[in-house]
Amino acid sequence: MASVEGGRHPGWGTANRIVPLGDAYLELVAIADESEAPQSLLGRWVAARRGGLARPLGWAVRTDGLDDVAERLGLAVHSGSRDLPGGGVVRWRMAGLEQAVAEPSLPFFLEWAPGTPFPGRTAAAHPAGAVRIAALELEGDADRLAVWLGEHDLPIRVRPGEPEVAGIELTGASGKRRIASLVGSE
Repeated sequence: MASVEGGRHPGWGTANRIVPLGDAYLELVAIADESEAPQSLLGRWVAARRGGLARPLGWAVRTDGLDDVAERLGLAVHSGSRDLPGGGVVRWRMAGLEQAVAEPSLPFFLEWAPGTPFPGRTAAAHPAGAVRIAALELEGDADRLAVWLGEHDLPIRVRPGEPEVAGIELTGASGKRRIASLVGSE
Protein backbone atom coordinates (compact mmCIF):
# COMPACT_ATOMS: atom_id res chain seq x y z
CA MET A 1 0.00 0.00 0.00
CA ALA A 2 1.10 3.53 -0.68
CA SER A 3 1.32 6.20 1.98
CA VAL A 4 1.67 9.95 1.69
CA GLU A 5 3.24 12.41 4.08
CA GLY A 6 0.65 13.80 6.44
CA GLY A 7 2.52 16.30 8.55
CA ARG A 8 3.35 17.34 12.10
CA HIS A 9 0.89 17.73 14.95
CA PRO A 10 1.92 21.03 16.63
CA GLY A 11 2.23 20.72 20.39
CA TRP A 12 1.86 16.94 20.36
CA GLY A 13 5.39 15.90 19.36
CA THR A 14 4.05 13.56 16.68
CA ALA A 15 3.87 13.41 12.90
CA ASN A 16 2.03 11.09 10.54
CA ARG A 17 1.80 9.44 7.17
CA ILE A 18 -1.57 8.65 5.64
CA VAL A 19 -2.61 5.51 3.74
CA PRO A 20 -5.66 6.81 1.83
CA LEU A 21 -8.50 4.30 1.44
CA GLY A 22 -11.32 6.46 0.04
CA ASP A 23 -13.94 6.73 2.80
CA ALA A 24 -11.34 5.73 5.43
CA TYR A 25 -7.59 5.84 5.94
CA LEU A 26 -4.83 4.36 8.01
CA GLU A 27 -2.74 6.84 9.94
CA LEU A 28 0.86 5.91 10.71
CA VAL A 29 1.96 8.02 13.68
CA ALA A 30 5.49 8.44 15.00
CA ILE A 31 7.29 10.58 17.54
CA ALA A 32 8.73 13.66 15.80
CA ASP A 33 9.90 15.62 18.84
CA GLU A 34 11.22 13.67 21.84
CA SER A 35 10.85 16.61 24.24
CA GLU A 36 7.35 17.62 23.11
CA ALA A 37 5.74 14.15 22.93
CA PRO A 38 5.61 13.54 26.73
CA GLN A 39 3.54 16.73 27.06
CA SER A 40 0.63 15.34 25.00
CA LEU A 41 -1.66 12.37 25.45
CA LEU A 42 -1.15 11.20 21.85
CA GLY A 43 2.62 11.59 22.17
CA ARG A 44 2.69 9.51 25.36
CA TRP A 45 0.43 6.85 23.80
CA VAL A 46 2.64 6.49 20.73
CA ALA A 47 5.85 6.58 22.80
CA ALA A 48 4.58 3.85 25.13
CA ARG A 49 4.25 1.46 22.18
CA ARG A 50 7.71 2.11 20.73
CA GLY A 51 10.32 -0.59 20.79
CA GLY A 52 7.85 -3.39 20.24
CA LEU A 53 6.09 -4.77 17.22
CA ALA A 54 4.37 -2.01 15.24
CA ARG A 55 0.69 -2.81 15.68
CA PRO A 56 -2.55 -0.91 15.26
CA LEU A 57 -2.76 1.41 18.24
CA GLY A 58 -6.32 2.66 18.16
CA TRP A 59 -9.07 3.83 15.88
CA ALA A 60 -11.32 6.80 15.27
CA VAL A 61 -14.85 7.33 14.01
CA ARG A 62 -15.65 10.31 11.80
CA THR A 63 -18.81 12.22 12.68
CA ASP A 64 -20.58 15.39 11.62
CA GLY A 65 -22.24 15.62 15.04
CA LEU A 66 -19.35 15.67 17.51
CA ASP A 67 -21.11 17.90 20.01
CA ASP A 68 -24.04 15.45 20.20
CA VAL A 69 -21.69 12.45 20.64
CA ALA A 70 -19.69 14.28 23.32
CA GLU A 71 -22.85 15.25 25.19
CA ARG A 72 -24.28 11.70 25.02
CA LEU A 73 -21.06 10.21 26.42
CA GLY A 74 -20.04 13.07 28.73
CA LEU A 75 -16.83 13.78 26.81
CA ALA A 76 -14.77 16.95 26.50
CA VAL A 77 -14.17 18.25 22.97
CA HIS A 78 -10.62 19.23 21.97
CA SER A 79 -9.20 20.81 18.81
CA GLY A 80 -6.34 19.42 16.75
CA SER A 81 -4.43 20.33 13.65
CA ARG A 82 -1.46 19.39 11.56
CA ASP A 83 0.61 21.32 9.10
CA LEU A 84 0.45 20.04 5.54
CA PRO A 85 3.80 19.32 3.86
CA GLY A 86 3.10 21.74 1.00
CA GLY A 87 1.69 24.45 3.25
CA GLY A 88 -1.67 24.94 4.86
CA VAL A 89 -3.22 23.37 7.92
CA VAL A 90 -5.69 20.53 8.44
CA ARG A 91 -8.04 21.12 11.39
CA TRP A 92 -10.41 18.92 13.34
CA ARG A 93 -12.17 18.53 16.67
CA MET A 94 -12.13 15.32 18.64
CA ALA A 95 -13.56 13.70 21.75
CA GLY A 96 -12.85 10.50 23.65
CA LEU A 97 -9.10 10.19 23.12
CA GLU A 98 -8.53 9.65 26.84
CA GLN A 99 -10.96 6.71 26.85
CA ALA A 100 -9.48 5.25 23.66
CA VAL A 101 -5.99 5.33 25.19
CA ALA A 102 -7.26 3.55 28.31
CA GLU A 103 -9.40 1.07 26.37
CA PRO A 104 -8.17 0.77 22.73
CA SER A 105 -11.19 -1.21 21.56
CA LEU A 106 -13.13 2.06 21.96
CA PRO A 107 -12.65 4.65 19.23
CA PHE A 108 -12.23 8.34 19.70
CA PHE A 109 -14.42 10.60 17.58
CA LEU A 110 -13.29 13.12 14.94
CA GLU A 111 -15.11 15.94 13.19
CA TRP A 112 -13.23 17.60 10.35
CA ALA A 113 -13.36 21.41 10.14
CA PRO A 114 -15.41 22.85 7.28
CA GLY A 115 -13.39 22.93 4.08
CA THR A 116 -10.81 20.45 5.37
CA PRO A 117 -10.02 17.79 2.76
CA PHE A 118 -10.66 14.28 4.07
CA PRO A 119 -7.30 12.40 4.33
CA GLY A 120 -8.76 9.16 2.94
CA ARG A 121 -9.33 10.87 -0.40
CA THR A 122 -5.74 12.05 -0.78
CA ALA A 123 -4.29 10.90 -4.10
CA ALA A 124 -2.12 7.78 -3.73
CA ALA A 125 -1.41 5.00 -6.18
CA HIS A 126 -1.72 1.68 -4.36
CA PRO A 127 0.12 -1.04 -6.32
CA ALA A 128 -2.88 -3.35 -5.79
CA GLY A 129 -5.38 -0.77 -7.03
CA ALA A 130 -8.23 0.63 -4.93
CA VAL A 131 -8.18 -0.74 -1.39
CA ARG A 132 -10.73 -0.33 1.40
CA ILE A 133 -11.26 -1.54 4.95
CA ALA A 134 -13.46 -4.64 4.92
CA ALA A 135 -13.45 -5.11 8.70
CA LEU A 136 -11.84 -3.82 11.84
CA GLU A 137 -11.11 -6.63 14.29
CA LEU A 138 -11.34 -5.68 17.95
CA GLU A 139 -10.93 -7.42 21.27
CA GLY A 140 -12.87 -6.09 24.24
CA ASP A 141 -16.35 -5.74 25.65
CA ALA A 142 -18.85 -5.83 22.76
CA ASP A 143 -21.69 -4.46 24.90
CA ARG A 144 -19.62 -1.51 26.12
CA LEU A 145 -18.54 -0.78 22.54
CA ALA A 146 -22.16 -0.89 21.35
CA VAL A 147 -23.17 1.71 23.95
CA TRP A 148 -20.10 3.84 23.13
CA LEU A 149 -20.79 3.85 19.39
CA GLY A 150 -24.56 4.10 19.46
CA GLU A 151 -26.32 3.29 16.21
CA HIS A 152 -23.81 2.60 13.42
CA ASP A 153 -23.07 0.52 10.34
CA LEU A 154 -19.30 0.20 10.81
CA PRO A 155 -17.58 -2.98 9.57
CA ILE A 156 -16.33 -4.19 12.97
CA ARG A 157 -15.95 -7.60 14.56
CA VAL A 158 -15.53 -7.86 18.32
CA ARG A 159 -14.36 -10.85 20.32
CA PRO A 160 -13.80 -11.04 24.08
CA GLY A 161 -10.34 -10.18 25.34
CA GLU A 162 -8.09 -7.42 26.57
CA PRO A 163 -9.18 -4.21 24.81
CA GLU A 164 -7.18 -3.72 21.61
CA VAL A 165 -7.32 -3.33 17.86
CA ALA A 166 -6.49 -6.92 16.91
CA GLY A 167 -6.34 -6.48 13.16
CA ILE A 168 -7.55 -4.74 10.03
CA GLU A 169 -8.93 -6.65 7.06
CA LEU A 170 -8.39 -4.85 3.78
CA THR A 171 -9.92 -5.76 0.45
CA GLY A 172 -9.11 -4.77 -3.09
CA ALA A 173 -8.70 -6.13 -6.59
CA SER A 174 -6.02 -8.55 -5.40
CA GLY A 175 -8.26 -10.01 -2.68
CA LYS A 176 -8.30 -9.68 1.09
CA ARG A 177 -5.35 -9.11 3.38
CA ARG A 178 -5.29 -9.00 7.17
CA ILE A 179 -2.95 -6.63 8.94
CA ALA A 180 -2.16 -7.40 12.57
CA SER A 181 1.20 -5.67 12.61
CA LEU A 182 2.89 -3.20 10.32
CA VAL A 183 6.06 -5.27 10.09
CA GLY A 184 4.29 -8.18 8.43
CA SER A 185 0.76 -9.47 8.03
CA GLU A 186 -1.10 -12.60 8.91
